[in-house]
Amino acid sequence: MPRGLGLRTLARLARRGDVDTVLMVFPDGHGRLLGKRLTARHFLEHGAADGVHACIYLFTVDMEMEPLPGFRLTSWERGYGDMRMAPDLPTLRLVPWLPGTALVFCDVYTEEGEPIEEAPRWVLKRQLARAAGQGYVVKTAAELELYCFRESFEEARAKRYQNLTPVSTYLEDYHILQTTKEEPLVRAIRNAMEAAGVPVETSKGEWGRGQEEINLAYAEALEAADRTALYKHGAKEIAHLQGCSVTFMAKYDAAAAGSSFHLHSSLWDRRGRRALFAPRGRGPAHRQPLTPVLGQWLAGQLAMARELAYFYAPTVNAYKRYQAGSFAPTRIVAGWDNRTCGFRLCGDGAGFRVENRIPGADANPYLAFAATIAAGLHGIASRLKPPRLYDGNAYEDATLPQVPRTLREAIGELERSKVARAALGDRVVEHYLHAARLEQQAFDQAVTDWELVRNFERI
Repeated sequence: MPRGLGLRTLARLARRGDVDTVLMVFPDGHGRLLGKRLTARHFLEHGAADGVHACIYLFTVDMEMEPLPGFRLTSWERGYGDMRMAPDLPTLRLVPWLPGTALVFCDVYTEEGEPIEEAPRWVLKRQLARAAGQGYVVKTAAELELYCFRESFEEARAKRYQNLTPVSTYLEDYHILQTTKEEPLVRAIRNAMEAAGVPVETSKGEWGRGQEEINLAYAEALEAADRTALYKHGAKEIAHLQGCSVTFMAKYDAAAAGSSFHLHSSLWDRRGRRALFAPRGRGPAHRQPLTPVLGQWLAGQLAMARELAYFYAPTVNAYKRYQAGSFAPTRIVAGWDNRTCGFRLCGDGAGFRVENRIPGADANPYLAFAATIAAGLHGIASRLKPPRLYDGNAYEDATLPQVPRTLREAIGELERSKVARAALGDRVVEHYLHAARLEQQAFDQAVTDWELVRNFERI
């Protein structure tokens, strides 16, 4: 794949006039790409070696870019100073949907040169370092669902996101005719991602009107997170350029299927060559016992699913996706190829893996992957007993643990979690707890359309 563009190649492209702009970006707490545009000349002369500065307040803003009070990281009282964005040069790549543009992911540091612990890329890097210290390479993949609409983002906003026109008009799960209607956009996304070093495996219609699923190739977890963030960002830019819109909301419409972020994970040896979850015997994987490390990893996922739920479902809206019979999970249990369970074992051979079906498409991939690793390493360190795999309809089994029903419930679980603090660190947990509480508070103070329709005339 065309990744790792290289400074020499970039310089040659800049001299020829093929590249004139370099995007230096980092993921914020919401998973959005923020940063600066540099001229290619300035990036080559200064940015590549020295980085650039940005305001540290960007890790304390809400979705509206309003700075929020009460964060330890920075505040009005501390003057909202700068941080340094240092490019991770192996991530330098062309952005084929924008003319003359390249992009590089950055890590962020304080002015004193210390990593900003709360930054999502650092949160994931620390979990990967913990895994590496135990001799493991973590590989992950994302299956992200999205809805495609005929209105542009500006037109959708003018309609207050009501009565939008999905690109297709009936449920299109695996439906080739219906997805052909979306193909001008989805094909552009697939091809642009491939050209940007974000390999795509498949796209398909999903269980909604205008809903697609685009699956990214498996990779080591940091690379997979960068790819996922760039894919979400790029899909929206490509839609904008075509005069239409997409959404990665977990539940954009109460009557429509939610959009998931099925999170696949597996462990490999320290060189990343031997799959440690692969069945050791012959025959179908589902007829063989789980390897010890897989059993403990899976047990950790189940044990920590409630405590780490916020990192899989970070918005008020995300919890409205968990509805019985909707292909979104409601119960924390694992089964072999069972889509009613929160965790699904699937694949064969080296591709044998755990699929976490709890995350919504609105999850920050860095934090979701970090939570997955923290949970799995907890299972291994504690030598948790492998779970018995569930057979049946988990939606109807009230004896099984429930996925948190609300953001408020998930906040309470994270507040009580000693494992999360031990794995992620107090500063990280407190930072995201504070962000979650403020998000819940903002929703609690909002007057919604539901309240107006229900009460305006009849109360």
